[in-house]
Amino acid sequence: MSSTSEKSSTSASLLSAQTLVIVGIIWAVMALLFFLLFSVPLSPEEGLPLWYSIGTYVFECGAYLGAALVCFRNWQSPHMVSGRNVWLGIGLGMLFYFIGGVLFGIWELYFELNPDVSPADAFYLGSYVLLIGGMVAAVTSKRLNLEIWQWGLLAGIAAFGIAVAIWVAAPDSWRAQLGMAPPPSLEILTETDPATQPTASAPALDSSKSKTKGAAAAAAVEAPEEAVEPTKAPAWVVALDKILSPYAYAINLFYIVGDVFLLIIATALLLAFWGGRFSQSWRMIAAATFSLYVADMYFKWRDTQAEGSYQSGSLLEVFFVFSAILFGIGAILEHDISTRSRQSRRSRRAA
Repeated sequence: MSSTSEKSSTSASLLSAQTLVIVGIIWAVMALLFFLLFSVPLSPEEGLPLWYSIGTYVFECGAYLGAALVCFRNWQSPHMVSGRNVWLGIGLGMLFYFIGGVLFGIWELYFELNPDVSPADAFYLGSYVLLIGGMVAAVTSKRLNLEIWQWGLLAGIAAFGIAVAIWVAAPDSWRAQLGMAPPPSLEILTETDPATQPTASAPALDSSKSKTKGAAAAAAVEAPEEAVEPTKAPAWVVALDKILSPYAYAINLFYIVGDVFLLIIATALLLAFWGGRFSQSWRMIAAATFSLYVADMYFKWRDTQAEGSYQSGSLLEVFFVFSAILFGIGAILEHDISTRSRQSRRSRRAA
């Protein structure tokens, strides 16, 4: 009996809120140091080494898997004040993000592809839907009695998020009209303006020379196709990549809209729970959503506006790890407060 009680007490101490929060903080610090020390590529040609890319996926996927597990623990407990469905949605969102990260890592590291759309996006899209559903369930379970300054703060954060999203996702023509991008340079205009080009009579073409030039042009066109480096991807992966590529813009737009919506809901939840017993957990959830917003906006900006200079594993991608850890810490704190309040009620009744 004593050995059984000792084992149960040991397992309880290992799964205590303090221990789990410390583990999450250590994981976040290790990830930050890893990104800070090794995120600088050795050279523009070589890029980032393979072991570094694998390490970034390990930190990111490990954080999302751990967050999913603690959220599912909240879902199984009937004492959660926010409701079990809230943590079921958030936990499934974390799990889907973990699966998406694994699939994207296979596509990038094993198949050596950088697709615009991959099967991982199906799980990423699902994670957004599930996170939004879980957080909306938390909003509906809590009546929003906000003051005027709180509504103003919510409107300001929403305006900020929408402005950043427009700057990231808007086409070049829109950004030029809104003053977010410089107009085309005069050199390009003078080169492309046909009115400024001198007119001259075209010389007669020799048929033999034209055939030779045509063959040379065809060979020049075919040369880059032959120079494409082979990849490890099988034929069905390449075919799937071509099928999914036309949906890249719509999917990226959904990500950006989802990030803004999550940011607004997280701010509303933070204001709704402000000052209550469960404010600490929802502060962590709001910080997690903001971290996801920062990382995703940076990812989209580097991918769409930085002229193809993006490389997976940049420094600000550590916010993906922070987001998962903060979601997990929020779940841990709410579980701890809910179970402690339940135990205090039982002790009062027994007394």
